[in-house]
Amino acid sequence: MQQEQLPVVLIPGFMLDETLWDEFISVYPDSRRFIRASLSQGQTIAEMAGHIAGGLPERFVLAGFSLGGYVARAVAEAFPQRTAGMILIATSLREDSPEQRARLEAASRVALSGDFKGISPGAVKRSLHPSRHGDAALIQKVREMGKRLGAEVFRTQSGLERNGITLRPVSIPVMVVAAGQDQLRSDEEAAELADRFGCKVQVIDESGHLIPLEKPRELARSVYTWLQTSGL
Repeated sequence: MQQEQLPVVLIPGFMLDETLWDEFISVYPDSRRFIRASLSQGQTIAEMAGHIAGGLPERFVLAGFSLGGYVARAVAEAFPQRTAGMILIATSLREDSPEQRARLEAASRVALSGDFKGISPGAVKRSLHPSRHGDAALIQKVREMGKRLGAEVFRTQSGLERNGITLRPVSIPVMVVAAGQDQLRSDEEAAELADRFGCKVQVIDESGHLIPLEKPRELARSVYTWLQTSGL
C-alpha cells in the first residue's frame, strides 16, 4: 500500500507573497498538496512560525525560501513531532551583515515616510541572474508582491532578528538548495547549512537568488526527486 504524501508548506522570502510559488506549483511533476504560507503576520520569526503552524495539518514538510528558511527552521524547532522534513532554499544560518542591516533600516525609514511602491528595481536586480536584469515583467512581479504586503510589513521584516533560532539537532531529512549565481547568499553559507544538517548542497545553475521565479522547473524537479528519495 502506497504511503500517503505529506503536504509541503511553501514559505516565501523577504517581501514576497504566496504568488512566489505560482509557476513552481504549475510545473511540479505530480499532484502533491502544497500549502502557501505568508510572512505578513507576526513581529518576530518565532511569532511568524507560530502563526503558520497554527493553520497546518498534523504532519507536514517545510520548504522555506531565503527569509522563509529561517522561519522554516523555527517551525521545525517549535514543532519537531509535526515536521517530517525540511527544504531550505537560498537561505543561511547567518545574521544579516551590518551593511545589510544598515541598508534595510534606511530603506525602512524611506518606506514609512511616503507612498510605498515595493522593492526598488535596483534591489530586485541584485536578486536576479545577470541575464534577467532586462526582464521588466519579472522585476515588476517582484515589486508588486512587495507593494501588496505594504510598508508596515517591510518595516517588520527589515528589523527581524535572525539569531533566536537554536541549533539543536534534528532527526528529519533536510534538503539544501543554492543558486549557482546568488549575489545575496554565498557558497559558504550554503555549505554551512548542509554541514549543519548533514546533507549535500543541490545547486540550481544559471540562477540568481530568486530561484522559485527564475528556475521554477528545475527547482520543482529537484524537490520532487528529493521527496521521492526521502520517502516523503
